[in-house]
Amino acid sequence: MKTAKRLFEDVVNYRKYIVYGAKIGLQAEVTNAYLDWLWWILEPVCSMLVYYLIFGIVFKVSEPYFLVFIYSALTMWGFFNRTVNLSVKLIKSSKGIITKVYIPKPVLLISKMLIYAFKMLISSIIVVVLMIPYRVPVDWHLIQIIPVLLVFFIFCYGCACYLMHIGVFIEDMSYVVNIVLNVLFYFTGIFYSVSKRFPEPYGYFVEDINPLAFLIAQLRNALLNESIVYYKGLLIWFVLSIVIAISGTKLVYKNENSYVKVI
Repeated sequence: MKTAKRLFEDVVNYRKYIVYGAKIGLQAEVTNAYLDWLWWILEPVCSMLVYYLIFGIVFKVSEPYFLVFIYSALTMWGFFNRTVNLSVKLIKSSKGIITKVYIPKPVLLISKMLIYAFKMLISSIIVVVLMIPYRVPVDWHLIQIIPVLLVFFIFCYGCACYLMHIGVFIEDMSYVVNIVLNVLFYFTGIFYSVSKRFPEPYGYFVEDINPLAFLIAQLRNALLNESIVYYKGLLIWFVLSIVIAISGTKLVYKNENSYVKVI
């Protein structure tokens, strides 16, 4: 509870830095780009078209509302992938700031995650636009997206805390993370339904033990399948995500003074 309280107080006290840091980060990404902020839209659209050509046309993967099916998953994966990759190098890349002034390290992470949350919002708008030509039914099931995303963000933050800590002491950690992410990408069900790919009942088991595959599947249930989210499994991952997030935050707070010495 003390860790959660301290994190909450730091977020409140440094809220202006979190927002300002995210704003500057977004502006820096498109400073020298001719199309400026349009890249925030063009980048996800181009990625979606590439994956559609490869998996939808070349490999002929068939799923209802296929573009919405893959892009809703790509939106979540993009946030997780960026957050994890950044977290490993975050402390060392922020050397110029943290060696001069004290900023709680979880605050640094949250500020960066806000950048990726904004990009995720842009991608989500594209998902909504895609739902129109597909005539995806819209009903109360969409409300279930909120608890799914809540668990997702907490899980991402918790994983990033641990990797942020490890990345300070292990130089090669970023290479390991890239390899794991490349493998995980194809086992998370971005382009297919994990529960249908494996024979029963193993498909649901594989899906349940992979938090990303599980959360993506539940998002699709609410968004495309007009079905009830598996709340028992969601509750389990919510509790585990809270544990990961709090323990990861505690680890960072405990060691953040040593980070400056190491870098």
